Amino acid sequence: MTAKEIRQAFLDFFASKGHIIVPSAPIVVKNDPTLMFTNAGMNQFKDVFLGEAPAKAPRVADTQRCLRVSGKHNDLEEVGIDTYHHTMFEMLGNWSFGDYFKKEAIAWSWELLTEVYKLDKDRLYVTYFEGDEKEGLEKDTETYDLWKQYVDEAHILPGNKKDNFWEMGETGPCGPCSEIHFDSRPDNERAEVSGATLVNADHDQVIEIWNNVFMQFNRIKDGSLHQLPAKHVDTGMGFERLVRVLQGKSSNYDSDVFQPMIQFIAEKSGKKYNSAAKPGDADWADAVAMRVLADHIRAISFAIADGQLPASNKAGYVIRRILRRAVRYSYQTLNFKEPFFNELVPLLAEQFKGVFDELYNQKDFVQKVIREEEVSFLRTLQKGINRFNIYTTQGNGFNTPEEEDSWDMVALQSQYLNERNNKVVAGQFAFELSDTYGFPIDLTELMAREKGWTVDLKGFEQALQEQKTRSRAATAIDTGDWVVLKDDDNVAFTGYDETESIAHIIKYRKVTAKGKEQYQIVLDKTPFYAESGGQVGDAGELVFPNGDVIDVTDTKKENGLIVHFADKLPATPEDALTAIVDATKRSSIENNHSATHLLHAAMKQVLGAHVNQKGSLVNAGYLRFDFSHFAKVTEEEIAQIETIVNGKIRENIQLKEERMVAYQEAITSGVTALFGEKYGDYVRVITFDDTFSKELCGGTHVKATGQIGYFKIVAESAVAAGVRRIEAITGAAAEDFITEQTKLVQQVKDLLKNPKDVAKSIEALLEENNRLKKEIEKSVLEKSSGLKDELAKTAENINGINFIAQKVALPNADAIKNLAYHLKDIVPNLFLVLAADISGKPSITVMIDETLVKEKGLHAGNIVKELAKEVKGGGGGQPFFATAGGSDVSGIDNALAKAKSFIA
Repeated sequence: MTAKEIRQAFLDFFASKGHIIVPSAPIVVKNDPTLMFTNAGMNQFKDVFLGEAPAKAPRVADTQRCLRVSGKHNDLEEVGIDTYHHTMFEMLGNWSFGDYFKKEAIAWSWELLTEVYKLDKDRLYVTYFEGDEKEGLEKDTETYDLWKQYVDEAHILPGNKKDNFWEMGETGPCGPCSEIHFDSRPDNERAEVSGATLVNADHDQVIEIWNNVFMQFNRIKDGSLHQLPAKHVDTGMGFERLVRVLQGKSSNYDSDVFQPMIQFIAEKSGKKYNSAAKPGDADWADAVAMRVLADHIRAISFAIADGQLPASNKAGYVIRRILRRAVRYSYQTLNFKEPFFNELVPLLAEQFKGVFDELYNQKDFVQKVIREEEVSFLRTLQKGINRFNIYTTQGNGFNTPEEEDSWDMVALQSQYLNERNNKVVAGQFAFELSDTYGFPIDLTELMAREKGWTVDLKGFEQALQEQKTRSRAATAIDTGDWVVLKDDDNVAFTGYDETESIAHIIKYRKVTAKGKEQYQIVLDKTPFYAESGGQVGDAGELVFPNGDVIDVTDTKKENGLIVHFADKLPATPEDALTAIVDATKRSSIENNHSATHLLHAAMKQVLGAHVNQKGSLVNAGYLRFDFSHFAKVTEEEIAQIETIVNGKIRENIQLKEERMVAYQEAITSGVTALFGEKYGDYVRVITFDDTFSKELCGGTHVKATGQIGYFKIVAESAVAAGVRRIEAITGAAAEDFITEQTKLVQQVKDLLKNPKDVAKSIEALLEENNRLKKEIEKSVLEKSSGLKDELAKTAENINGINFIAQKVALPNADAIKNLAYHLKDIVPNLFLVLAADISGKPSITVMIDETLVKEKGLHAGNIVKELAKEVKGGGGGQPFFATAGGSDVSGIDNALAKAKSFIA
């Protein structure tokens, strides 16, 4: 069976058992503060398991794309090294929400594996939970007895809490689980060693393929377990592992899921892929690199397609880190010195066409983003290599004259002087190469060995752990248990129709983050809009009959639940309350949100149909809109966009809002839907003129476009490869902006004595300024040339060396450098030290004739370091030329006096 047939067989099987087949959720998670990425098939049903949303059907099945690269589930460093870990993987799953339980789940698992897929029963092993005395949990005898109907008892194995008790997190639904493992070893090995001894022993040929989780408990904050009101089934089968087993391969990477990409990589690199290569073999590194590239392109491509661009923080940083790991292998091991990784995108998109069309529909955009990231990282990698070379170059910190005044490089050599003298790459420096320039520690070790240096691995690990500790401390959140006042989690959102509602508190809890305590409050009815789709959450008040007023500082969604943030609790939380949204702030937000829709439509008209939203922020102050486009938006284009939007505002188009529209019906009508958003079966459609703007949107909007008042773009910039950003303001903010700009123009006109053409007058001023600058530069150069002859006359002959040590009045380092080189040309056997006070900072320059460097062993770099101590500074450079800076100009005379000691 092909991978495509195996996937379809799974879905068809569970459809025949009464399951609704649902689409995969995006790999990028929104509205869940505990997750950045979907890391398990159950994530999209988390709110159902938590009892915060009703199940759409009692039985569902799907194939879910997942990503495990951070937090508790982190497989990144294993990827490529072994044969069965991946960053992005598909999880085939079937779920029961309070419907069937262990009996049916186990029976159907066995039926599918042995009757549909026809796996060898003798190679299958199953596990059950052995119990845990500490937790007060008994052995799962029910699961054991059910398996006995199908499996030899020698193949039914007990498992501990680590392997056979699944938990969503520190709190929440959990329960015993039953894993199914497959032994794919040759018969002779199976005869020698029983597969039972290798289950959950990290053997690469005895692997888990399916896990049936039986959710029957809820773990609360104090660690205790309580029975859930309804029992659920959550199963997950690793698609890549299943395909490997069914296709008789010993590695996931040998199946038709990965082989097309691996063979493409092999062909382009001119290397052969050897799946049997082992550590120490000549082709081991190549095999690992090809697996890394074939795996990582999946995670990166689907993350970008689902809306997460590579970035420098949060989820974007995770994607960038995966991408850079792939490019490092491509560059370091497979010798691709030009961008290559992106060329895998079209192949991957074609492979998943008809399965996950999100990628196929955006393949050109995804490829361009990855290519630009490659180009950028290859530049960064080269910078890191240059920095490494400077670190490991003894006595010659710079490779080009242009670098001679680079204080950063001087500081680098000075900072690690002791380690460099012992040919050791300091652990902190190795960490800097890893953290800033993307160097894996093994690359730093390799480069060090080539130069005869070693790496302080202990120091590197210490720096790495310190960073992890800082990161954990910055993100630590202590969340208390919910205090439930009403056993009803059905929350009605009334904010589309009103900004005040009478409500009751359903539940609340205390949350502590970064030392600050807050309370999260859930109401049975609320007009507060929870942050979603780029629109910020509402603020306002909860007003109680006894006069208590609780300020709501923010509103967010958590697993579909609307959560209000407050700094305190009411004295009588069980009382009825009036939930009041800050109407002024809401109105400004609505102006900006509706303007965003108009902007999107206008940009498609002006820039082209390829423009798609890639992110947005809508708050009371301004709107920010990220979109796919590969060129800077010109001033003319911005003016066109503004004209269209403001025209639509003046038309005062009435809002057309349609709720509970069937998703497919909405899509067929030509509505704009966003990639990476998870839409339900029914959606809300927002229209401003059927022929202009029609989008799926859950946010709040103006009743008519005239309410927006005025629209003004204030900034346009690049965000990432292929993604631009526009920032704009509306209403009173736009009016204030125009007023301030008008004032500024008038001030300029006043300063210029009200010229007829302001632009020409400013242009004339700039030209005059440039001319004067050039005259000053010319004067400085002439002065330094004049000083040359004067200083040459001061040369003192000491043991055949012409010694000059003088303080000069020159305004910058370039002038001093120019003077030093001129003196070197006219004074033989020169030992020159020049000092200057440049804007209150001491500067020292040492120039030594090359003959003296060779014959006398003099070294300008070493000498300038010693002289710099007199001005409380540091420096370095080449043997014949070096510079230093400092903080104490009063030490200049001492430095000049000290210079003679090096030749006396």
